[in-house]
Amino acid sequence: MSNDYVFKDTIPIAPLKIAALESCQELAEKVDKHIVKFRQNDAKELEKRQESLHFRGYDASSYLLHLSCPRFGSGEAKGTILESVRGTDIYAMVDITNHSIPYTICGYTNHMSPDDHFQDLKRIIATSVSTAHRVNVIMPFLYEGRQHKRSKRESLDCALALQELIDMGVHNIVTFDAHDPRVQNAIPLHGFDNFMPAYQFVRTLFSHDTSLKLDKDHLMVISPDEGAMDRAVYLANNLSVDMGMFYKRRDYSKVINGRNPIVAHEFLGSSVRDKTVLIIDDMISSGESMLDTARELKERHAKKVIICCTFGLFTNGLEKFDEFYEKGYIDYVITTNLTYRSPELLQREWYLEADMSKYLAVIINTLNHDVSISEALSPTARIQKLVKTYQNSQRTF
Repeated sequence: MSNDYVFKDTIPIAPLKIAALESCQELAEKVDKHIVKFRQNDAKELEKRQESLHFRGYDASSYLLHLSCPRFGSGEAKGTILESVRGTDIYAMVDITNHSIPYTICGYTNHMSPDDHFQDLKRIIATSVSTAHRVNVIMPFLYEGRQHKRSKRESLDCALALQELIDMGVHNIVTFDAHDPRVQNAIPLHGFDNFMPAYQFVRTLFSHDTSLKLDKDHLMVISPDEGAMDRAVYLANNLSVDMGMFYKRRDYSKVINGRNPIVAHEFLGSSVRDKTVLIIDDMISSGESMLDTARELKERHAKKVIICCTFGLFTNGLEKFDEFYEKGYIDYVITTNLTYRSPELLQREWYLEADMSKYLAVIINTLNHDVSISEALSPTARIQKLVKTYQNSQRTF
């Protein structure tokens, strides 16, 4: 392994512990394995230099914390930590979108909602914060992230949740591709880090499709709406290609299922004829808007339509995506493994997964050493290196 993960002049701020709730146990186990490898590598590299870490628990066999959140028959619950956390640096991981976990209430079976997961997170924080050196929260999908700004008489749930975590004593909050990162203004004096999966998207894309041509005549990045513009601009700049944007024209005189219905998708940009187009956004919820965008692009004679979204929620099921794949409107969909993916989704021909576990392990390991995370926040150099490697590999054939 490379010695990139060796922290030459620093030691961890405190012994590391990963408090993974049941909702993201699978991801946490992958992250844990990466950190174990990083630190074993560190120990070997420093041994070669005749240096030693002399730090309790640095090269442990696992950093996962033993905990549980059992529930009573009434539906109430409690957080329990099964080992000492005194003086440790805790990273509490939770996936508030994981709807696959059932529990029993008065004889009925419920599935855990985002509210249930958030409450369990607070239970683990409450159990550990008084004795731990510090507690950090890893929440890939930000709780109530879409309820980030007030319109008329509405609750401001995301801001309230962030303030509640800080009031409980949380030191830092880490999330990915926040729907609106300006929500951190609710806690301006405290840590809030928002990471993007652009590098992992590009890597997954290049690994799957070696026929892509990285120039403005063959590739184009598309923003499905004005809200995803920043993501599309960043990716287009790094790939040195053009970008376009769809504007959702809505009927503001009606409200259907809690939102104004989309009347039409207006496209702003150059021709997509015979080009591979990448649609980039933060999430697929029902997928209706994303699929409409894909169909519009195919009807404009795009060669391939590839969807890249950080979070694949698929709240209305997978049938519509199956239908659009069979009709040729979409070629494949890439999402990360930061949130729950159903077994049915993982079996779909059109689905690809961008693994974020190593990236998350680097973030946790870096924060635990209390050093700068600027390189992790901006993966531009890594993307450029990946693009160069991909282009060189194409020239060899």
